[in-house]
Amino acid sequence: MHLLDHINPLYTLSGLVVGFLVGLTGVGGGSLMTPLLVLVFGIHPTTAVGTDLLYAAATKTVGTGVHGFKGTVQWKIVGRLAAGSVPATILTLWLLHQHKGPAAGSLITITLGWALLVTALAVLFRKTIVKALASRAMELGEGQVAALTILLGAALGTLVSLTSVGAGALGMTVLLILYPRTDIARLVGSDIAHAVPLTLIAGLGHWMMGSVDWILLVSLLSGSVPGIILGSVLAARTPDGVLRPVLASVLVLVGVKLLT
Repeated sequence: MHLLDHINPLYTLSGLVVGFLVGLTGVGGGSLMTPLLVLVFGIHPTTAVGTDLLYAAATKTVGTGVHGFKGTVQWKIVGRLAAGSVPATILTLWLLHQHKGPAAGSLITITLGWALLVTALAVLFRKTIVKALASRAMELGEGQVAALTILLGAALGTLVSLTSVGAGALGMTVLLILYPRTDIARLVGSDIAHAVPLTLIAGLGHWMMGSVDWILLVSLLSGSVPGIILGSVLAARTPDGVLRPVLASVLVLVGVKLLT
């Protein structure tokens, strides 16, 4: 109860807005929440990333429960992704711990800026990218697809541990290329399910390094849960052709702001 007494209404409102946009567009909350915390609220990049990772773990757990109940999780894909992401996450956290201080904050800010720019490209040109590369992926053998999926997991583990960005838009784009014959709903469910251990391990690692703000976390979650529900309900009624360019533009502007 003591923690609830300190909930910040502005953080709750931010959680509501970001949760709504996540439900509406399907783009990972880290792409929106972490830059918001850093640029608008002036929170240290390391704390913003650490807090957002545990925020993501909580929200993705709910999403995984829904997809698991519907049977839209391909656990083989989740296992392959985790085989790459878990070791990469642990290694990245260890390196961050070894180089704590201003250098770590600067590295996170720069990496976050570039990650947002790449995410914007993935959001805007996903269909074009997938169409161009999926036919080639169909020629790959099962072993090659498995190896590339593990490699994708390792890349996501590193990127998400540093920025809390990438597991949604970037991971989903590559999965669509690697698994062109798999139903999209199953890929979405697998991507969300994989994000749970990834963000949880990374978030706990940041917590052990002292870079999690619990009051901020509870404030964000109290707004994001109703926001995600509302956004998900309205998603089918909102034209995708309008949403994606607007969202991509915002990500580009924020990415450039972080890099300059």
